[in-house]
Amino acid sequence: MALINLLDVGLGFGGPPVLEGVNFQIDPGERVCVVGRNGSGKSCLLQIVAGAMKPDRGEIARQPGARFARLSQSVPDGIAGTVHEVVYGGVHPDDHHEEDWERDIRLERLLEALGLPAEQPFDQLSGGMKRRALLARALAAQPDLLLLDEPTNHLDIESIERLEQFLLGAGVSLLFVTHDRAFLRKLSTRIVEIDRGRLSSWSCDYETYLVRKQEVLEAEDKQRAAADKKLAQEEEWIRRGVKAQRSRAGARIQALMKMRAERRARREVVGEATMKLGEAGRSGMKVIDLADVFFAHPGAAPVVAGLTTTIMRGDKVGIVGPNGSGKTTLIKLLLGQLVPTRGTVAHGTNLEVVYLDQLRAQIADDKTVADNIADGATSVTIDGRQRHVISYLQDFLFSPDRSRTPARVLSGGERNRLLLARLFTKPANVLVLDEPTNDLDIETLDLLEDLIVEFSGTVLLVSHDREFLDEVVTSVLVLEGEGKVGEYVGGYSDYLDAKRKAEAQARAARAAAVEAAARPAAAASSAPRGRKLNNRERRELEELPSCIEKLETEQAALSAKLADPAFYGAAAAEVPAVRARLQAIETEIAETFTRWESLEAVRLASEGEETK
Repeated sequence: MALINLLDVGLGFGGPPVLEGVNFQIDPGERVCVVGRNGSGKSCLLQIVAGAMKPDRGEIARQPGARFARLSQSVPDGIAGTVHEVVYGGVHPDDHHEEDWERDIRLERLLEALGLPAEQPFDQLSGGMKRRALLARALAAQPDLLLLDEPTNHLDIESIERLEQFLLGAGVSLLFVTHDRAFLRKLSTRIVEIDRGRLSSWSCDYETYLVRKQEVLEAEDKQRAAADKKLAQEEEWIRRGVKAQRSRAGARIQALMKMRAERRARREVVGEATMKLGEAGRSGMKVIDLADVFFAHPGAAPVVAGLTTTIMRGDKVGIVGPNGSGKTTLIKLLLGQLVPTRGTVAHGTNLEVVYLDQLRAQIADDKTVADNIADGATSVTIDGRQRHVISYLQDFLFSPDRSRTPARVLSGGERNRLLLARLFTKPANVLVLDEPTNDLDIETLDLLEDLIVEFSGTVLLVSHDREFLDEVVTSVLVLEGEGKVGEYVGGYSDYLDAKRKAEAQARAARAAAVEAAARPAAAASSAPRGRKLNNRERRELEELPSCIEKLETEQAALSAKLADPAFYGAAAAEVPAVRARLQAIETEIAETFTRWESLEAVRLASEGEETK
């Protein structure tokens, strides 16, 4: 039985319907991602499913006894107590079957899995940690369906990846809204799109959805073009005067009236923003040069210690690291807004910097959208040309009416678009973007990616969006803790590959050191020689690759089971055992790899001795 079923649901707020004739259901085990443009009604759908909002019409049927829990975009005010107390407050009052000690163990494991400090006061947490604690509170109720609205906002990459692994292993059904394409690909078993009030379901992966969606839009364009052509022909006929028999003419006139009504009721596809950045004259070849830079806030650990690097014209540098690690501080050091404790920061010539700050502080809430751009004027200068401010704002998907409203009523995505529109009125050859992707819909993200890639100047980018980083940056600076800043060529995925290789080499070196330390003391009396593998170890080394392959095959099969919604309905009792086995396999693979690296290090060392 479906967890929830929506039948012909409609919702509006005075304008075009936000939801119109929506039919939708979620089955146990599904992980459904809701996509759509900013303002299309995604959050409204989640609130209706949660029971926090009533639709104007339609029927909603929920599975009897099913529990729903929701994590909203914003952190509610007035939450007090320690993290443990806040999370414990989410326990469902009807959990009579659970003993107190069982509940305590379950919540401890939940806190540990999400990396939460149990005894820390909730109000002392960062924004990302608060959302993690609220997620734990929602999960404490053991919901049948978990509703997540932009769960990755304000989380660093490590927290996002931890959240992905946790949700994949938890086995809970999900209905979630996200603009994080990597998160969407990892978790969703089905994609649901809201477009012009209508809901469509796509049981496929994200890439296939994009292809099929484009095919649907192209078919719609052809259908509408044919309808418009037919309407134009009938309008021409009626202007010439009705000459047919009365009964035939009446039917034709009625058909014309119907076509006119359908044309008036048609909702056009929301256009794409048209972002253009005016480029200033070329900067010098060297943009920023850092030599042995050290910086620490008074009484705190160093944010940067001994950083030496050069950023050249045209470089697109991503800056990543955990929340609170000092990414914004590093940006300010690079721009000269902070003076290093030690070392030098030198800037090149002819720099024209445009800076999108993380707090969006450059928007004046008491001014209208248009006045935030033109400061009371009717026109703005874009790339040397005068444009009317209303026309310019339409490029960023602000209607004339919306352009005249106060900025304080804008949604998060609209505020981001407004700040981009404001910044892009200024010519630049250095573009600094601190978390530009928050709240932007996927279509606008794609457009911003293209703009950055085509920009011939230099880009400094702070982001937790892994796919966005992979698409636009040429190198990454990673704040790795204790002042260390690692520099890696390529995008975020390239950094991960380099990190894994370095860790594997370090493990092999440690294993070789352990083996060397374990050699018999008697060997020290003769000339130092590496020991050889005995027959049993040689056979073991030969068999380990196939052993690893078998474990990885089993791991893939079990992961596929857990990703299949049908598994939770057909074999729900097996889910805990499958999850436990999957965790055990991960440990076995790690131990087997370590053993293989250890034996391989001994083999290579002995072969090296023989060649001397």
